[in-house]
Amino acid sequence: MLRGAKLGLPVFLGYVPVGAAFGLAATAAGFTITQATACSALVLAGAGQFIGLAALTSSGNLVAALIATGVVNLRYVLFAATISPHLRKVPRWNQVLLAFTLTDETFAINIGDARAGRADRFSMLGVGLISWTGWTLGTLVGATAGSALGDPSKWGVDFAMPAMFVALLVGQITRRRELIAGALAAVTALALSLVLPGQWPVVVAAITAATVMTAVPR
Repeated sequence: MLRGAKLGLPVFLGYVPVGAAFGLAATAAGFTITQATACSALVLAGAGQFIGLAALTSSGNLVAALIATGVVNLRYVLFAATISPHLRKVPRWNQVLLAFTLTDETFAINIGDARAGRADRFSMLGVGLISWTGWTLGTLVGATAGSALGDPSKWGVDFAMPAMFVALLVGQITRRRELIAGALAAVTALALSLVLPGQWPVVVAAITAATVMTAVPR
């Protein structure tokens, strides 16, 4: 588990400022410190939490917030399907914990480690645990700081998540096929953003790129 925690340390460092940004946004929207922190501790949805919060504050409609969050998090179905073959011998209760800590970043680290033949359930749990800690701790710090930090964007916090995604993408590209898949997803998402609202371009682009690259022989 310690090895997994070391692998997940960069995610921890990235999650703390982004989690703080969510804590700031949540308390600004009327959440208490406990509510904001509990949301991150029990949900761990990253961008989905920001979108759900935006839906709640703009419309006050819980159903709309649930739908928006569900759509954004559809990508986790793809992640789970990709990593599941590596979890066949893992006890079911461990799979539940790994499912809870499944995020874009923990998936990228664990799938790369698994494909290299080094991952086991303990290292994966270590990655998930330290990532969860960073997200929850960051939210607690941001919610506690409240208005003291002012606009989080002036600290560059809004760039932390995109920068982390770019770093993870670069780490995953080891062959030309993976480069083509990433480029195809990016171009598709950009094109669809002209006609589709919200996060749909990302979801559809991910499914399209995965389907095309699965159909094309190696």
